[in-house]
Amino acid sequence: MDSLLQYLMNGLMLGIIYAMVAVGFTLFFGTLNVIQFSHGDVLTLGSFAGLSALSIIPNQSSWLSILAVLVFSLVISAIIGMFIAQFLILPMREAPSINVLLATLMFGTVIRESIRLFYPDGANPKRFPSLLPSTRIAIGSFTLPFDNLIILAFGFFIIFLLSLIINKTKLGLAIRAIAQDSETARLMGIPFNKYVLLTFIIGSVLAAFAGVMDAFYYNEISFNMGLLLGVIGFTSAIIGGLGNIYGAILGGFLFAFLEVIGGSLLPSLVPSIPSAYKDVFAFTMVIILMTIKPTGLLAEKLSERV
Repeated sequence: MDSLLQYLMNGLMLGIIYAMVAVGFTLFFGTLNVIQFSHGDVLTLGSFAGLSALSIIPNQSSWLSILAVLVFSLVISAIIGMFIAQFLILPMREAPSINVLLATLMFGTVIRESIRLFYPDGANPKRFPSLLPSTRIAIGSFTLPFDNLIILAFGFFIIFLLSLIINKTKLGLAIRAIAQDSETARLMGIPFNKYVLLTFIIGSVLAAFAGVMDAFYYNEISFNMGLLLGVIGFTSAIIGGLGNIYGAILGGFLFAFLEVIGGSLLPSLVPSIPSAYKDVFAFTMVIILMTIKPTGLLAEKLSERV
């Protein structure tokens, strides 16, 4: 029973991080039909910006340090997201989508290699301090880290807040209008460029949240952490139904639980295969799922984008 609860908790923790990355991908695609492949590296930049905040503002209380980490991470990620939209996406609006994909992929490489080269000792993994309470909550014989609960609750709150913004505000209404028909939205007086910039800011801020949550969860960051997280986030958005926020969330949790199942089952079934191959198991399951449901889990049920 304790093992089952531990697997459930691991799946939820990874799922909320993957879901936030996947929602960013689906926001970009839903509004502009573009795949922003530097999204994972924006996540990395956000986590390194958060770590830098701790060296710039040292010797603060834990909660002030967490606030500084979040502010630095969100501001830097929002600026880089706005830069990508203004100088990569909008100028290439009429170009083939493969050009945009390549441009963002190369820009992601620039971000990643810049961190490796210019951040002090950037080629090696960095320890991220444990700022959250380290107490454990007992549920029978099972003990749950309190910091995990905080990260999980925070992640669900951010997802809930995003859902409110998209569905209940004028900003969300404008983003959905552009996603449905950008030309009609322009004719109705919606400033297209302004809302594209805001969409990229929102998506990049989500990546920053995911990067900080991942850093608090593993207490370690590295210059190439966004590579795998970006691929997993994009995969989650695809299997959930690219362009559908709720599909991206569902895809993130599905991929996380496939990883957890793979990590626990593989060593039991084939002792020569270590749990480190959990990603291989998850990606294999995703390939099988995509052959059965090529349009994604929710794409056929919910036709509206974003």
